Amino acid sequence: MKKELLIAACGLAFCLSAGVAQAQVVVRIGPPPRVVERRPPPPPEHRDWAWHPGYHRWDGSRYVWVPGAYEQPPHPHAVWVEGRWVHRSNGYVWVEGRWR
Repeated sequence: MKKELLIAACGLAFCLSAGVAQAQVVVRIGPPPRVVERRPPPPPEHRDWAWHPGYHRWDGSRYVWVPGAYEQPPHPHAVWVEGRWVHRSNGYVWVEGRWR
């Protein structure tokens, strides 16, 4: 009995967490123009790291600029596809950046 209850609870938690991961915030106001960043050279000890450009993040009431940074690729020859705001019929939705 306890084992079945525990399995059911774990299944429910998994389903709820998967639903939350799919949630998107729709912002009715378009993002401001991108900030022009000066990309610094990569750190000498990490010449193979990729530059992730800065972006505007929605904090619940306004856009906030998140500066760019160098990130370690998950594997050799990985390419960073930057995130972007996409206009939909009901507002703007953030599409996360990803490694390709």
